[in-house]
Amino acid sequence: MLHINHQTLNRKTVLATVLLFISIAYCELIGLNGLGLDKAQQITTFILLISAVLWVFEWVPLFVVSFLILALEIVWLLPALNLEQADLKETVFYGSFFSNIILLFIGGFVLSSLMQKYGLDLKFAQTILRKTKGKPEATLLGIILACSFLSMWISNTATTAMMLTIVFPLLRNMPENHAFRTALILAIPFACNIGGIGTPIGTPPNAIALSYLGQKGLQISFAQWIVFTLPFLVLFLLFLWRLLLTLYPPNGITLEIKVRETSTFGIKHVAAISIFMITALGWFFGNALQLKTGTVALFPIIACFWLRLLGTADFRNLPWDILYIISGGLALGVALNISGLGAVLVNALPLDQSPTVLIILAAVIAGVMSTIMSNTATAGLVIPLVMSLQMDNSFILTLVIALAMMCSMAMALPVTTPPNAIAFSSRAINTRDMIVTGGIITLVGFLMVVLFGNWYWQWAMSILGLL
Repeated sequence: MLHINHQTLNRKTVLATVLLFISIAYCELIGLNGLGLDKAQQITTFILLISAVLWVFEWVPLFVVSFLILALEIVWLLPALNLEQADLKETVFYGSFFSNIILLFIGGFVLSSLMQKYGLDLKFAQTILRKTKGKPEATLLGIILACSFLSMWISNTATTAMMLTIVFPLLRNMPENHAFRTALILAIPFACNIGGIGTPIGTPPNAIALSYLGQKGLQISFAQWIVFTLPFLVLFLLFLWRLLLTLYPPNGITLEIKVRETSTFGIKHVAAISIFMITALGWFFGNALQLKTGTVALFPIIACFWLRLLGTADFRNLPWDILYIISGGLALGVALNISGLGAVLVNALPLDQSPTVLIILAAVIAGVMSTIMSNTATAGLVIPLVMSLQMDNSFILTLVIALAMMCSMAMALPVTTPPNAIAFSSRAINTRDMIVTGGIITLVGFLMVVLFGNWYWQWAMSILGLL
């Protein structure tokens, strides 16, 4: 167990407090003169910087950072916004703390609790181990492939929640300080993030990209999108596998699950499996049924407690802190949008450069913005600007695909993507693990997009007859 002495704890608290008050004082007394930002945008900039530092260094618990973001937005940012534009209410920020994505999280947590309570997670894990014969390298690859494939068709957030229930039993029989534990946990959110790039429905940035391309007369089919992204998807997944084995080697360990005595398979087990399957199908066909993922997530929440498969104690034991960590990231994205700071950052791009330079700049801005705010919000900000460029349609298509891909490849912080946040809630990994591994993946993704993206997509367009 990790012990933090009071001196270290106090030092971190003092650092966080000093950072907060110096930032507020500097913004109010000096400001960011010469950058062309209005007051609300300057305040949003400082809220962003404060949050980023606290997220990276963990001077205070991460869920506390989320409440700090909300407090600063209501007490500090909102008055500045109301001086400059139409009257806004606090609810514009409160909505981030109970939204579609938060409902989806709760549903995923409830399913995880259900699977563990009735031993179904053990059965899934035992199935994987039978296929891989307990070999850590093969098991890790199997988990990566399963996560990425599922994320191509259903919510990567939902996939992460489901797959974590499968991996948890593997961790219980490994030494607490074994490095490979980290590899097994990190593989899930990162494979889910990567898998999302594979299909138009895999992640919201893809859908945003296709929507704007369609408005410009560039109709990209489901199969064509797969052609554009599949080679990168395969290479990213193989790189993730090798990277995790290098950073967190198994060192000869054999994975096994000790058989746990569970109640006889009965009607409650059948009910639990049925709820799991119905929810998964709901997430799979949600778009066709015009149901949001959060709406589908209400089903397991209601069914599990209505049928008394789970009790009040189970509800209290859900990882509520992680919900607030994600909520803070969503609230920060709202501030960037409402204040106009996000648009200012995007408009700072030098759009009169050569195509190669434009791809590099677009990939950088998408990667950086998606790291600190919602990738959906980033796509919504950057892609419309790119679509307004007076350039050949084939290059516009290349730029948009690069942007959508980089929005999904940014995965360096627990708050960067919902899958990251869910994995972080397992408490089996720390922020440093995610920053190092996720940062390397983001950098490699950037290099792949910049070095090979334009060439491959131009070739694919010629093969598909889109030029």
